[in-house]
Amino acid sequence: MVSFPDGIENKRSAMTRNHDISGLDLTGDTYVVEQSLLPIRNKYKAMDADENVVIRGKQKMFKLKEEFPFVDSNGEEVFEVNAGGMIDIAGNYVLTDSQTGEDLIVLDNDYSLLQDTWRIRDVDTEEKIAEINSRGTLVTIARNVIPFGEFIPHKYEITDANDSHIGNIDGQISLRDRYKITIDDTNTVSKEAVIAAAMVIDAIQGN
Repeated sequence: MVSFPDGIENKRSAMTRNHDISGLDLTGDTYVVEQSLLPIRNKYKAMDADENVVIRGKQKMFKLKEEFPFVDSNGEEVFEVNAGGMIDIAGNYVLTDSQTGEDLIVLDNDYSLLQDTWRIRDVDTEEKIAEINSRGTLVTIARNVIPFGEFIPHKYEITDANDSHIGNIDGQISLRDRYKITIDDTNTVSKEAVIAAAMVIDAIQGN
């Protein structure tokens, strides 16, 4: 085993990390995320193109900090997302691989009435891996300020580190939040990270 001076090994691992999650193997390009109708707390499930449940997640509060544990179709915890601060309305959220205990990515939000911007970054280097932006200023404003605006389906564009289009998140009109995630380019972004980000965005913004 090659040894590294203090600090160099961490930097090296950050550069070579692929941000895959040990307990998940998402091979499809399209997934549907659906919120539970239960009003007590936000619960979500992600389904593949054949409507098989691949991930379940829920929002929890622990010492006024948000936690989002995610399990696979067998109920085994595969990753979790934790807020960096108390009631982190527009802050940082860390995604941790439950099987390895390794922090993989950070989700950070630039809150605005004109546009919602979420960045997916490497937890060590802070380099941007992908970005999720709401599409349409008027729609974003309407969702935030008009009565019952939260029922307007949300739409987001997913771009990679070079700001190239790689996918979409499209909301669907329904009694419960339901939206389709499409990844056009599967080589440059972790699908698990995008699906987790979509669930966390929806829960945080109270949609």
